[in-house]
Amino acid sequence: MEMERSDEVTRRKFLMSSAGAALFSMAGCERIEKMFLLGPQPGPVVPPSGKGIDLISHALNRLSFGPDPSEYARVKEMGESEKEAVAAYVDEQLDPDSIDDKRATRAVRRFEAIHAPLAEMYEYKEEFLLEQMTRATLVGATRSKRQLFEMMVHFWSDHFNIDASKEECRWLKAADDREVIRKHALGNFLEMVRASALSPAMLWYLDGRENRKWNEDEKPNENYARELLELHTLGVDGGYSQKDVMEVARCLSGWTVRGLERMLKKGKVSFDSEAHDDGVKVVLGHEIAAGGGKTDLDAVLEIVCGHPSTAQHLAQKLCVRFIDDDPSQDAVEATAKAFSESGGDIKTTLRALFSTKAFLEGSRGSKLKRPFEFIISALRGSRAEVRSELNLIDYLVRMGHAPFQYPTPDGYSDVASPWSGTLLWRWHFAIALARNEIDKRIKVNEADLIEKAGGVAGLSSSLLGRVPTEEESASITRSGEALALLLASPGFQWR
Repeated sequence: MEMERSDEVTRRKFLMSSAGAALFSMAGCERIEKMFLLGPQPGPVVPPSGKGIDLISHALNRLSFGPDPSEYARVKEMGESEKEAVAAYVDEQLDPDSIDDKRATRAVRRFEAIHAPLAEMYEYKEEFLLEQMTRATLVGATRSKRQLFEMMVHFWSDHFNIDASKEECRWLKAADDREVIRKHALGNFLEMVRASALSPAMLWYLDGRENRKWNEDEKPNENYARELLELHTLGVDGGYSQKDVMEVARCLSGWTVRGLERMLKKGKVSFDSEAHDDGVKVVLGHEIAAGGGKTDLDAVLEIVCGHPSTAQHLAQKLCVRFIDDDPSQDAVEATAKAFSESGGDIKTTLRALFSTKAFLEGSRGSKLKRPFEFIISALRGSRAEVRSELNLIDYLVRMGHAPFQYPTPDGYSDVASPWSGTLLWRWHFAIALARNEIDKRIKVNEADLIEKAGGVAGLSSSLLGRVPTEEESASITRSGEALALLLASPGFQWR
């Protein structure tokens, strides 16, 4: 991608201009219309009119990947007050099946490989499958009206992270994304953990398929057991011991998955009773009787998923995701209480979180957008028409936030510090998007955006979620490139 042009202000000059410096110094052939990630959207564009981020803009920033220009007005009409409107929006987003999302569904269906039966995924080249998964993820996040669902898909993808480059995860991660993450994203946590434990991709990624005990002298493979306790359930400070890790590994021994070496039923998960340690186990003080066989899996998952530390760990992570990098203890406790009392019902847990004082009245614009969130919010906020996602993937790779490519089980970080080094590439992306230089198949119409928003001031309010300051307005006007400067501005980097 060409980074500078001789016939106009270069990117470097743009970033260093007096206007920019003032702002940055502040903290069959597809039917094109149907395949656009974003085409013209219905509804009026009525930008926020407050000097600060109001509750509606706050909710749209946190529960979605960023609003389309008409979304603020739509949500505002959902209630007589801001609080009522946001409550109605939360209700809507927590009931994704009630939302007509046919356009997004059709757009994702064109990636046929990720919808194939599990065994057939081995027929595709692994690079092609990764590309299809990533493109489908970009389409869903950008186009779907079920924004909270898509946000939770990304949350759980990090929580149950699988690097798609490891061994047969190259073919099996697509099925994991479909059958574990998306299927259970707003369901029950215990059911999701069980699905993950028996996911062919997870059995490969964390070596569960090698957890087999053939004789008394053989020790179980504890890799998955450790991550189940440390990352997926109790948390690193959850109160378990090394003995608990080994006992959990014993409970999970015997599960395996067929690999490339098998002619038939590749990717099929099965339980081998001969490779299972069927003796008595004690996990977190709970005795699991001998002779349980494959039911030991369910016994151990009920223990760890129902443990108070799991409620605290999940509540902390969810509050970091939706409230603040350092959320209040009151919010964490309220969220953990809802999780425990509901038996791990994810919708109930989120409803409690969105009802906390910390969410409703706490700091706004305090969460740095991760690179994926920044790119998607820019596409949505600018109503970009995208007919190819390939160059978007290149930007995500350069910023270190490409889906399914994080190498360790802890997943991509959800706090600001690891992403502070991505600002230069964000600026490059913002300028290239506004100038229609990313790809000829990715287009924005800045003039139309400004007209629909009622002028540059309206566009600024629409993208920032508030009325710009005098200094911001002056910088935007002087730049001559309002959209580029807004997307690159500090105010747009935070949600």
